Amino acid sequence: MEIFKYLEKYDYEQVVFCQDQQSGLKAIIAIHDTTLGPALGGTRMWTYASEEAAIEDALRLAKGMTYKNAAAGLNLGGGKTVIIGDPRKDKNEAMFRAFGRYVQGLNGRYITAEDVGTTVADMDLIHEETDFVTGISPAFGSSGNPSPVTAFGVYRGMKAAAKEAFGSDSLEGRVVAVQGVGNVAYTLCQYLHEEGAQLIVTDINKEAVNRAVEAFGALAVDPDEIYGVECDIYAPCALGATINDETIPQLKAKVIAGSANNQLKDTRHGDIIHEMGIVYAPDYVINAGGVINVADELYGYNQERAMKKVEQLYTTIETVIEISKRDGIPTYVAADRMAEERIARIRNSRSQFLQNGHHILSHRISR
Repeated sequence: MEIFKYLEKYDYEQVVFCQDQQSGLKAIIAIHDTTLGPALGGTRMWTYASEEAAIEDALRLAKGMTYKNAAAGLNLGGGKTVIIGDPRKDKNEAMFRAFGRYVQGLNGRYITAEDVGTTVADMDLIHEETDFVTGISPAFGSSGNPSPVTAFGVYRGMKAAAKEAFGSDSLEGRVVAVQGVGNVAYTLCQYLHEEGAQLIVTDINKEAVNRAVEAFGALAVDPDEIYGVECDIYAPCALGATINDETIPQLKAKVIAGSANNQLKDTRHGDIIHEMGIVYAPDYVINAGGVINVADELYGYNQERAMKKVEQLYTTIETVIEISKRDGIPTYVAADRMAEERIARIRNSRSQFLQNGHHILSHRISR
């Protein structure tokens, strides 16, 4: 991998390699773009097949966070960290504290958070060395478990997508097929049930399915059957890539809106469902409630304020749909365009400000 060519191609700002021999820390911090503000993105710990695979993952995830934060209307850029190691056996206090010192050394250019393979306890250890970390224990003024907030955002975004597909954002009587009934999806089911939606659910965890059946009167189906059920809305809330060549021909839903990441197996699948007339709420836009919630910690966490911001995901999905129709493009492309346009506006205004400042300074010097 030619790192500088890759950085240049996708316009990355900085990559930091962090090593602490005593604790075994091997971490890569990737900062993609700080036009809108400091780069916010979680710390992932994973057993990568190679160092190159770890670098690629950090870079890919950092770019994704730039788009996610921009689309969510946050004044934050995109970054991500990967720690190479097995999260089940390689963790230790010294490792996360050493990493915290590296984050502190970036002086606020990068703010970290919990991600795959890391926990609130790990964030608390990082917090011992730096304030540039979110998702710490509520005792330190954190927002706590982000799942309910993410679920509320998905619910709001789903209503906006339903309005486009059915002419009304009411979900009463609508049949919603929910794939995966984990923490986020269970709370989403609660919102849907309270509004009078009919639920069809599946999960490889039978206990999770039974819980939803008992609490919400949901109909349970086998994991492979969820794609072809008669429904109005398909909500992918588990693994990514469930919108693919095998599942698309089975879909009867008019709306796809769920909490899972990377729902499209390939971008061309986004093109196919667009041509089919399915309203797709892009994953990184509709599931941004969690990042909006932790970002509020940077101002001194206020749950009411955070929930009001998450509520606005309704409007954000409406904007994505408007851009899609305006430019004749699929919604997944429209979401990227919305994020890119916002970054470009701020970059241009900043550039204009600097130019004007230079002209004023030059004028004063010449006098």
